[in-house]
Amino acid sequence: MSQNSAARRFNRPGGNFLHEKQRIWYSLSYETEVTYLLEKFIPKLRVNTVYDIDLESLYTKGYRGIITDLDNTLVGAKEPYATPELITWLERAKEIGFQIIIVSNNDEGRVSKFTSPLQIPFVHAARKPRIRPFQRALTLMKLPVSQTVVIGDQMMTDVLGGNRSGLFTILVQPIAVHDEGVMTRFNRRMEKMILRRLRNKGLWHEEEKQ
Repeated sequence: MSQNSAARRFNRPGGNFLHEKQRIWYSLSYETEVTYLLEKFIPKLRVNTVYDIDLESLYTKGYRGIITDLDNTLVGAKEPYATPELITWLERAKEIGFQIIIVSNNDEGRVSKFTSPLQIPFVHAARKPRIRPFQRALTLMKLPVSQTVVIGDQMMTDVLGGNRSGLFTILVQPIAVHDEGVMTRFNRRMEKMILRRLRNKGLWHEEEKQ
């Protein structure tokens, strides 16, 4: 087909309109997909620390299990044991009726040293945001997705993995950012990029944090 005939075909009545509709459709489809992916990084609830979580309210709503991250969620990344305040919080959660399990990307030595005095089950080397460690935690607690929450300090691991698993996700502020490892620091940089996109799309509002 010659250049002139191609031009005549493209410019026939309605041709430009159809082309424009197609372009708009692809654009909207792309934006919809991007928005869908970005929403996977949005927690259902944002708080400063685990102590700001209304456990009684969660229990009233039907939640019975807590899957929680360890480093910079419960204690600083270099803190080997639970603080007295955290021990009280964990005991309170159990008294209310929650099962608790720690799912961490850290190695077994680190996680077992922390959990042994607390007698809390754990899943180590989880490689979050994979879905499998969350499914493993649900199996250990014998609870369905609908009755379980996830608590963590990272959007790239805890929130993304929890949302992909269909769980109620709670994001807390990291306790000691200066103690984080190389991979976590990389995740933080990625989080900043994602937050920028979320804010630009009107999907993230600072005032929503409780």
